[in-house]
Amino acid sequence: MGRMEKIAAVEQKYLKKDKIKFNIGDSVDIHFRITEGDKTRVQLFSGVVIAQKGSGLNTMFTVRHISYGEGVERTFPFHSPLIEKIAVKKRGKARRAKLYYLRERQGKRATKVKEQLT
Repeated sequence: MGRMEKIAAVEQKYLKKDKIKFNIGDSVDIHFRITEGDKTRVQLFSGVVIAQKGSGLNTMFTVRHISYGEGVERTFPFHSPLIEKIAVKKRGKARRAKLYYLRERQGKRATKVKEQLT
């Protein structure tokens, strides 16, 4: 058994079984568990998925939203046990892999991505 097979075997038990399908440009709600002192609570982070990177256990995705006129981005590990739930609010149609151009936009244009017709 080679080194890569051993790593894959260890990673296998930490991968999430229920894969949520979302793409770049989708509007999502992430329910993320936060620990403050000795209490834990679930915090909601809503926004547009602007990037996905990595593979396997190292898969990450970046979500961006506008809060009080200021752009806020947060990168989440896809297989994190702290993510309670990911809900897709609206499907978006993006023609590129990374939507970093949304960073320069302001107002409604900063969150506007063409909707996908299903």
